This record gives sequence, structure tokens and C-alpha cells, in this order.
Amino acid sequence: MTTEHQIAFFLRELETGDTWRRAAAAKGLGKLGGTEHAAVLLRAAADPAPEVRQGAAVGLGRLGVSSAGAAQTLCALMDDVDPWVRRRASLASIRLGLRDREVVDAYGRLLSDPDHHLRINALEALLELGVPGDVPALVRLMGDPAHGIWGRARSLVFMFEKDPAVEAELVRTAQWGADAARVCAVLMLPDQHVDRLLPWLLSELTDSPSIEVRCAVAFRLARVDRPEVRDALFAVLEAERDPTMARQLLFLFGRSGDERLLNPASRWLSDQRAGPSAASALGCVGGKAATRLLRALLTDPTTAAPTLAAAATAYGDMGRWDAVWLLLPLLDHAAPEVYAGALRGLDAMARTGFRPWERAAVARALVARLHVDATLFGVAERVLTGLAEALPGLRELVDRTTSPLVRSAALSLLDPHNATDAGTPHDLPLFERHLDDGDNWVRRAAAEGIAHWVEETGTLPAGQERLLRERLTALDSDPWDSVREAAAEALRALNEVRND
Repeated sequence: MTTEHQIAFFLRELETGDTWRRAAAAKGLGKLGGTEHAAVLLRAAADPAPEVRQGAAVGLGRLGVSSAGAAQTLCALMDDVDPWVRRRASLASIRLGLRDREVVDAYGRLLSDPDHHLRINALEALLELGVPGDVPALVRLMGDPAHGIWGRARSLVFMFEKDPAVEAELVRTAQWGADAARVCAVLMLPDQHVDRLLPWLLSELTDSPSIEVRCAVAFRLARVDRPEVRDALFAVLEAERDPTMARQLLFLFGRSGDERLLNPASRWLSDQRAGPSAASALGCVGGKAATRLLRALLTDPTTAAPTLAAAATAYGDMGRWDAVWLLLPLLDHAAPEVYAGALRGLDAMARTGFRPWERAAVARALVARLHVDATLFGVAERVLTGLAEALPGLRELVDRTTSPLVRSAALSLLDPHNATDAGTPHDLPLFERHLDDGDNWVRRAAAEGIAHWVEETGTLPAGQERLLRERLTALDSDPWDSVREAAAEALRALNEVRND
């Protein structure tokens, strides 16, 4: 059947077919028809059957004719009683790129539609058009329970936050809107309105029945650099009885090191929600009292895992004399988050350097646990960097491990640029063995290790130089740029030593 015959068939079906055949014909006509068939689809848009009106909307979108009649009809369909008709009409309008005022108004009405698909369609359309639409409805959607909606709504509001209408609605919503939208509005309040609304914001810290709103107010006020605001926030923290609010305030001011944190932080250490923030705050406050409290947490087997993890990180950051000996046992804790906290505590200590009597213990513990958590691999590698005491264990690990990630890390840590010991002059065969490893990161680490080994020792491999050059040259065809570059660097190092 030719296209002309198909179009003729669709036209007949629209006149005489049953509901579903008319709906299918409208869609098909939109796909195969031309500009001259727009009037037919516009008439179908008034069909008493919602299925046909839906098909007409789809057909108009496919036809691609953005006439005034199409815009007017699709706007009417976006107000249809049937949600599927509204949905198809909105998609057709987006597809046609309609920008008329009446279309923008229709999208604005859809922001309040009970169908969440239509709210998403409206937000996408307004974002594409670069207009906020119905501003009160848009700002309300920042509190929509569906992530796909509130995320888009917040992005759109943020885009137009300088618009006077949007700015005014943010202020109104912050004060009198529904709680979910108020949270976002408070967080987005422009500075000039924060100053004007300061008495109200300070009262909301304690008077609002919504803990989410109180937390948002605290977060927004924490950005106000005024002594009286800071004093008010600390006063709220001192008297606070809700763990969620306490956690927020401890988080906001934890890194300040303000001694006023000591009493409220110690009060919340045993709470499941606020305990981690309290432990972190104590680490920043420092001093004898904070040290005593954190040490008690680290040695108490009943300490909740999240709080224990935060205490471990905080204690390592404080760099106390017994920190290494308290943190190393936590690497074997059953809760992965405690391992992570202890590792981050050791990482903090590594930045200032371990004491000579701590280095070997840290090296042994981390080499044995390099495989524990891939997401923290970089942290473990950073702690081991520069620890010559780790090198013997790493040499054994390179050939023993089945993990390419561990193998590449071990080779990188054996790289003489990181650390050397009495065994370094004998490491060249170990690097050579892994030049043909199946993992590109391992091959790269091996080639870099060879380059730096030659530079560090200033020698050429006795009796093996020709074979080594051939293997490095073969890496010129490696599919990975980083491997080819590392091999070229190793060849340059061999040439420089020979020329010397």
C-alpha cells in the first residue's frame, strides 16, 4: 500500500471507524500526512472519545505544523478532563516548540495538575522556554514529594531567583508556605531578605512545629556573619532536645572549634543520630576534656558504629600520642563504616607524619588490608605512601594478589619515587614481570616503576637491557595512552643512563 493509499485509509477511518480505529488513524495521519491534513486532526481533537482526542494530540505533534490553530487546540487539550489527553497534548506542544502566551499559561496550569507526569512535562517545557510560568505553583513544587518534580522545580526557581516575582514568592513561601516548600524557600532566601526577616527567622529556630523548617532556618542563619546570630544559634544548641536539630547545629558549627560546643556535644554522644556530629565537633574543639570523651568512645564496645567511626576520624585528626594504637584495632571492626573512620583517622595522621615507632605497625596493618574496601582504596594508598616499612610486605603482595586494583597499588607504592629501602635495587624484575599484565593500570604502574627505578639507581639491568627495551617498545601499540606514555618515559630513562 502506497503512502497515498494509507493516508486515504486513515481519512476514511477517522470518519467511519470505531473509537480505537479513529484514534489509531489520527496517530497514523500525523506520521504520514502533510500540512494539508492539520485541519482534519484539529477536528478530531474535538471528538467525544478521549482516546481519539489523545490520538489527535499525538498526530498534531508528529505532523509538525505549529500553526495558530494547532497551538489553540493543544492548549485546549492540555485542559482536557482526561489526564492521558492532557499528557499527550503537553508532549505534542513540547515537540512543536510552541511559545505562545496561551501555551505558557497552559504549562503553568499543568504545574498544579494531579498527574505527576504532567507536572514533569510542564517543568521540562518551561525550562526549555526559559520562563517560570505560574510562579506560585512553581515554588510550591519545590516541596513536591516526587524527586523528579522537586529537583526540576528547584532548578527552575534557582534559574529565576533574581526575577522579582520569583523572589517575592520565595519570601512568601518561606514564611507561610507548606512545610516541605518552606524548607527550600528558607534555604534560598536572598541575603537582603534574611536581614529584614531576621527577627522572624530567629523565632522560627525554636517556635516552628516542623523540625525540617527549624533545621533549614539554622542552616540559612549559619551563613549570616553576625555575632548576635551566632550567639543565638549556640543558645539554641545548648537548650536543644531534638536530636535532628542538635545534629544539624553540631554539623554546622563543628569545625569552628568553639569551646561552647563542648557541653552540648558531650550530651549528644550517646544519641544514634546526633552522636557522629557530636564526636566530630569534639575533635575540632580539642583539649583534655574532648580527648577524654573521645578516648572513652573508642574503647567502649557499646559505642554505636556511626559514632565510633566519627570518633576514630576525629581522634586521628587530633594526632594524640595513643591514636595509632586505638585506631589500628578498629580496622578489623565488623562495621565497614568503622574501618572507614579509622582509616581516615590514620590518613589525617599521615599528613603530619607517623612517629618512628608507629610506622611499622601502620604499614603491616594496611598492607594486609589493602583489599578490604575498593571505595577507600585511594585513602589506604595515601597512608602507605612514603612508608619504607611497607615495602617488604608489598613485594610479597604484588605476585600473590588476584586483584588488579591491589596489584597496581602495590607496584605504585614500590615505585622508588615514593619510598626506598635495601631491597629497592632488586625490584626491577618485579616491575618487568607485570609489563604484560591484563590490566592497563598494572601495566602503567610497572612501566612507571621501571622508569623511576632506573633514575633512582642510575644503573642498567645487567644482561637484560635489550630484552627490557624490546618489551617496553612493544607497549607502543598498547591501546591505552597512559601505558604508552609510561613506556616511553621508561625508554627515555634507559637512554639517559646509557648516555651518562
